[in-house]
Amino acid sequence: MRWEGGRRGGNIDDRRGMGGVGVAGGGIGALVLAAIGYFVFGIDPQTTQQLTSQLGGATQQEGAQGSPEDQAGRFVDVIGTNVDDVWKTKLQGYRPPTVTLYEQGTNTGCGFGQAAMGPFYCPADQHVYLDLSFWSEMERLGGSSAEFARAYVIAHEYGHHVQTLTGASQQVQQAQQRASSQAEGNRYSVALELQADCYAGVWAANAAAVSNGEVAVTAADIEEGMKTAAAIGDDALQRSAGRSVSPDSFTHGSSAERVRWLQIGYQSGDPAACDTFRGL
Repeated sequence: MRWEGGRRGGNIDDRRGMGGVGVAGGGIGALVLAAIGYFVFGIDPQTTQQLTSQLGGATQQEGAQGSPEDQAGRFVDVIGTNVDDVWKTKLQGYRPPTVTLYEQGTNTGCGFGQAAMGPFYCPADQHVYLDLSFWSEMERLGGSSAEFARAYVIAHEYGHHVQTLTGASQQVQQAQQRASSQAEGNRYSVALELQADCYAGVWAANAAAVSNGEVAVTAADIEEGMKTAAAIGDDALQRSAGRSVSPDSFTHGSSAERVRWLQIGYQSGDPAACDTFRGL
């Protein structure tokens, strides 16, 4: 994919090199949050909202604010800025999140975040949290090493930010509270995650238009994204962990579902096409 000439917004909170900082008030955040990740595209936003009230939040450290100069940091900055630019054209009143880069662990508005949880979005502070060591873990799980696969991860987390702004995350949380079983509640989590996949596809379809082609995604890039989506489906992850496939326990969607919704978003370029909640 093309990105080197893309605009940089500088909305980065770079905490790399600061080391893991323990959660304020006791350290239980790591135990609770680490159970949720699946090393996949982040924690369900409504789950982190619940954890915020349970943990009482955390005292956040601040890193260097602005535009990182290393290649990995520049990539995150350019992609995040481009995702913001797309959503400014798609969602009235869109407000960009902050992207926090960290290593090993960091305090968040949703408790203590760890690299083992994978990338995640915290609605309490409206930050996307990325430990860039996840790229290697994603490849180990069978995902692509291509740059678009990494951009897909970032755009997915921005999708959760969009869901917070539109109220979709809050509606899912309420529906889960009314659910009669864990399996029913999980179906709402799956719908939320698949919508974020679809939103990542919407971004990819519009990336070039908002950047005069300085950021651009090709059909070959989308193939790499679909390879990654297939590798991190709940069924694929359960098999790789040596467990039997249990659809009722899915929280992010099957490989086929994740691939399908990424394609829908890319082919339509329209957030309205991302109605993953239909039929629930």
